[in-house]
Amino acid sequence: MKIVCIIPSRYKSTRLEGKPLKDIHGKPMIQYVYEAAKKSELLSDVIIATDDQRIIDAVEKFGGKVVMTSVNHKTGSDRIAEVAKNIEADIIVNVQGDEPLLNPKQVDEAVQPMISDPNLKVCTICRPIFNKEDFENPNVVKVVFNLNGDAMYFSRSLIPYPREKENHKVYEHIGIYVYRKEFLLEYIKLPQTPLEVTESLEQLRILENGIRMKVVVTKFKDKSLSVDTAEDLEIVRNIIGLKLQNR
Repeated sequence: MKIVCIIPSRYKSTRLEGKPLKDIHGKPMIQYVYEAAKKSELLSDVIIATDDQRIIDAVEKFGGKVVMTSVNHKTGSDRIAEVAKNIEADIIVNVQGDEPLLNPKQVDEAVQPMISDPNLKVCTICRPIFNKEDFENPNVVKVVFNLNGDAMYFSRSLIPYPREKENHKVYEHIGIYVYRKEFLLEYIKLPQTPLEVTESLEQLRILENGIRMKVVVTKFKDKSLSVDTAEDLEIVRNIIGLKLQNR
């Protein structure tokens, strides 16, 4: 079984343009994501999918694999699908290009159910939220799942609502997606759905079409951070700087 990770990496970002190339202690951010993914025990290959020559130049400089894609893609899924359709693979893993603190063991956690269950088309991952400030933060996407571990809903709002506070648990969605290649190529052809548009959460398109998505609760406590702003970048620089000092 060939499992390929494709990392979408777009140069233009509304809040932090050129963020894949932002320097973090001598390396561009995208290099951290690539090198972390390469440490996964289950991946056969890792490829960066971009729309900008500057990113291609940077990736080639550090020896990574990179493919140029269309500048017209609306979503990361569209971008990785362009690459996926032209490569030999059974399973495609979508790792976000703005998570330099990626834990490769969480990639393996998300992939494992796809190996164990040949009928499963898509899987993702989550972690418990312990910081109550994140409950009301719309940038922290929440997920609820049924007793079988299948996603019921994703939302930027607090779900479930704590009418009864005893045993109230909230889970944050981690943006790692694992697809059967055939399903990914079908999925991107589906039109946008009402809840997807309302919440601005692409994964809701899968649920609104009645497709089962497994959600794994990670065993690892470390919290990754999506770099969306200059403030996020400074936080990541500080975290990585401390790790480098403690080596």
